[in-house]
Amino acid sequence: MKNRETFYKELKIKLDDTTSFPSDYLYKFIVPTDENQQEEVKNIFEKSNAVINTKESKNGKYISVSIKLKVKSSDEVISYYKKVEKIKGIISL
Repeated sequence: MKNRETFYKELKIKLDDTTSFPSDYLYKFIVPTDENQQEEVKNIFEKSNAVINTKESKNGKYISVSIKLKVKSSDEVISYYKKVEKIKGIISL
């Protein structure tokens, strides 16, 4: 697996090539329900005017979190990913 910095550098190039900023960006995450990870995700985006939707999995072990947010740049997109990746058990889609 590529290291995180390489991943983010490539993501920045792709975003800059395909997106005109400011733009709406859709983040999608899967979080376990065993602790308070859903609230941790919401707290990261709470001051951003993001639209947050959640859906619990059939077995109740995971929650899908979709976040639509107007971002100013590829750097802003990546900064949110870096904040969220610190949450235990989170999967970014």
